[in-house]
Amino acid sequence: MKNFILKNKITILLISIIIILCISLFATCFGMDNFETIDYAYGIVNTDYLNMRSGSGINFESISLLTRNEYVRIFAKIGKWYIIQNEENQIGTVHSDYIIPTNELKSASTNTEVIKDENNITDLTQDENELLSLINDERKKNNLSALKIDKDLQNVARLKANDLVENNYFSHISPIYGTPFEMLKQNKISYKTASENIAGNSSISAAFKSWMNSESHKNNILSNDYNYTGLAVVDSIAYGKIIVELFIGK
Repeated sequence: MKNFILKNKITILLISIIIILCISLFATCFGMDNFETIDYAYGIVNTDYLNMRSGSGINFESISLLTRNEYVRIFAKIGKWYIIQNEENQIGTVHSDYIIPTNELKSASTNTEVIKDENNITDLTQDENELLSLINDERKKNNLSALKIDKDLQNVARLKANDLVENNYFSHISPIYGTPFEMLKQNKISYKTASENIAGNSSISAAFKSWMNSESHKNNILSNDYNYTGLAVVDSIAYGKIIVELFIGK
């Protein structure tokens, strides 16, 4: 028995953590009727960005950001939330509306092409790549250097865009994360200057045109004070697309 425990201590530890998490979430958030066992083992993320949270609700902290077609292991369901494990072996919860259950591990098809940016720093979706190209083309016309993608800033932009959609608001101030500057500080991003553009529109080109017709948004895009950016485009029922761009100067 002792040898068995030693050989399987990692598996036993993982199972113990899962059980503790399930009991904790169940005890604090739901009654017995809300807890469900499931007959599938995996799930596929069906939205561009999905917050993996520390508890079953949008008020819980985001511990990881999942992307479209990413596989997760599903352990149970509490209300509308799955208890999952991601590829980095983190355990948390995600809303079931954004997960496709499956028992097969295979490549999933997608209509969202992922494109490597020119600096090979991070992955951009087709929409995000289109927006970056429009912005840098406009900067080039005005004899300004192209904005470069900053990986950490990109993650914050995606966090903010997902927050706008999940919490159904449209403002530079998040009810959870605060101002853009507070979000940068929380994510340990240093900068000399910073700003944020947000938009809700049915297309990238229309959103960009609206920004260019707004003096404050246009000034951000054509400012020589900024040399790095992070941008995110998330599908939205209310607007078609929610778009967030963060600018910083280092």
